[in-house]
Amino acid sequence: MIKFIVEVLLAIFLHPVAFILCIVDIVNRKDLGGGWKVLWIIITFFWGIGPILYILLGGGKFW
Repeated sequence: MIKFIVEVLLAIFLHPVAFILCIVDIVNRKDLGGGWKVLWIIITFFWGIGPILYILLGGGKFW
């Protein structure tokens, strides 16, 4: 729970860092196809809400 709160705060206040962490995780995931990877990279670009959606709906993580 604490990790989730830290990830949400990071996504809101330090979006560029969260965006880079998301991209690293997305590129390294083997369960996603190329189209899904591109879609999640586009979604995580949106300030604050994108990385949070990736954590909640995409099964992703920052670390």
